[in-house]
Amino acid sequence: MKIILANPRGFCAGVNMAIESLDRALELFGTPIYVYHEIVHNRPVVEEFRQRGVVFVDHVSQVPHGSTLLYSAHGVAPEVRSVAAQRDLRAIDATCPLVTKVHLEAVRFAREGYTIVLIGHEGHDEVLGTMGEAPNHIILVQDENEVAKLDLPADTKLAYLTQTTLSVDDAEVIIRALKRRFPQIVGPAREDICYATQNRQEAVKELMPHADIVLVLGSQNSSNSMRLAEMARAAGTPAFLIDSVREISDDWFNGVETVAITAGASAPEEVVEECVRYLQDRYGATVEHQSARAEHVSFPLPRELRVLPV
Repeated sequence: MKIILANPRGFCAGVNMAIESLDRALELFGTPIYVYHEIVHNRPVVEEFRQRGVVFVDHVSQVPHGSTLLYSAHGVAPEVRSVAAQRDLRAIDATCPLVTKVHLEAVRFAREGYTIVLIGHEGHDEVLGTMGEAPNHIILVQDENEVAKLDLPADTKLAYLTQTTLSVDDAEVIIRALKRRFPQIVGPAREDICYATQNRQEAVKELMPHADIVLVLGSQNSSNSMRLAEMARAAGTPAFLIDSVREISDDWFNGVETVAITAGASAPEEVVEECVRYLQDRYGATVEHQSARAEHVSFPLPRELRVLPV
C-alpha cells in the first residue's frame, strides 16, 4: 500500500490564530474561559480544550458577568458583541481576518443600499455572524434552485458574498446562476472563499486520479472538510470523513493500493500522523508527499492579547 499525503492540509492561518489565542488566554487568565460556539469546527480540538477548563457556550447569556469570553474563528454578529458589553465581559476577538473581510463587505454593501445575496450553508456559525451584520439586507441561498426561487425585481440593486469555506466549484455554479438572472449583480473586489479552502481543494483534485480512496481528517460539522470529501466522491473516488484513526474501518482497504490522505483546515496534524502510523503498521504502507502549493500565511493574535506582556 502507498499513502499519498496532500499538501497543503490541516490548520490554516485563521485556525492557528484562534487556537493560539485560546492557549494564550488560558495562560493569562486561567479557567474558566468561555468561548462563543466551538473555537474551530473540530471535535478533538474542542474536547482537548474542554478538558483544560474551557466552557463552550451557544448564548452569551450563559457567560457570568465579568468573565472572559473568546469569539471563535467563525466570527459573531454585532448583537453578540453588544450583549457581551452589557454583561461587562472581557471579550477577545479571534475571528479569522478573512471572515472579518466578508463582514466588512456586508456592512459596506448594505450602507450603499444593496440587497445582498449570501451564498452559504444555513445555520453555519460563519453565516449567522455575517447575516447579523446587515439582517435586513441579506438573503441566504445555498444552491441553484434557491437562486431560481428568488423573488426580486429584475432591476434590484444586488450584490453577492460567499461563506469562506465553500467548494470553489459549487460557489462558481451559484454565482453564474445569479449573474444569469441578475446581470447587474456585483461581487466583492476579491473573492471571499479563503486561500486555505481553495488550496486544500486544489491539492485533493490533483491527488484523486492517483488514489483508490481518500481519507479526509475533519469533523462532520466542518464545512471545508465536508467539501473535500464531497469533491472526491463527485469524481468517483470513495472518500471517508473521519475525526481520528479510531473511525477507520479495515473494510475500506480491500483491494486498495493507494490511499490519499488530507485534512480540513481545522484538523490538527496529529490525527493525520496517527492514521499514517496505523496504515504503516497494519499494511506496511509507504508514504509519498505531493504538494499543490506552499502556504506562508500567518495572522497576529487579537489586539486584546497583543497589548498584554508576553
